[in-house]
Amino acid sequence: MDERDIRLLKAIAELGTGSPDKLHEETGIPVSTIHYRLNNLREDGIVENDLYDLDLDAFGLSVTVIVEVLADYSGTHSDVADGIREIEGVTQLFSTMGETDFIAIARVGDADMVGDLMRSFEEVPEIERTNSTYVIDTLWDDARGLESYSMETLLSEFTDD
Repeated sequence: MDERDIRLLKAIAELGTGSPDKLHEETGIPVSTIHYRLNNLREDGIVENDLYDLDLDAFGLSVTVIVEVLADYSGTHSDVADGIREIEGVTQLFSTMGETDFIAIARVGDADMVGDLMRSFEEVPEIERTNSTYVIDTLWDDARGLESYSMETLLSEFTDD
């Protein structure tokens, strides 16, 4: 990646759009160059979609539950992960080191769905124990990851100079 790629990705994160016209207005990079670079970034797997991100709160999935999972590995690590990924409402899953084996983030609509979620964790045979934390309020969630970085840091750390 070079400086133009970084500037495009930062603008996408800040504007919430991949519109070449809006990216041109923000960065001054010609629209034809933006098309070319976005295609390359897609081919490289850096840009994954066309940014049709959902506001899960507005959709009705306004309750976030963080579930720490301690598992028994009578099967394989991936078997346990697959079992957790199949649970309705789990939107993120992390394999961890330390007290727990996995951390799952789930988004559900209400207290009834929280109960259903926790019963689903109990149905995965390899799960020995869970510790759940109900999120009271999401203070900040950077869905695209680059907004929290300054342009200077991005350029110094991620360009191929």
